[in-house]
Amino acid sequence: MTSPTAPNERLTARVHGRVQGVGYRHFVWTRARRLGLTGRVRNERDGSVAVVAEGPRPALERLLEALREGPPAARVERVDATWGPAAGAFDDFEIRLW
Repeated sequence: MTSPTAPNERLTARVHGRVQGVGYRHFVWTRARRLGLTGRVRNERDGSVAVVAEGPRPALERLLEALREGPPAARVERVDATWGPAAGAFDDFEIRLW
């Protein structure tokens, strides 16, 4: 069980597959905001999508599960994820351009 005073964490993920041009960023934005997370999502020039999210570990784990699924038109091949301490760098969750 998570302590109410547990520190926030940071999830950094790179999503590979058919994830651009299929509503993936909006899908991530919607899920992250629903989960009360802060951070950003953006398309990368190599065709992947980068996600940085901060918040409680259980919410971040739910977001990671959603990243692996994606919206109906996406085809997620893999998600590379790393964990670390939250930096408190975000006020909300946003979609970024390049």
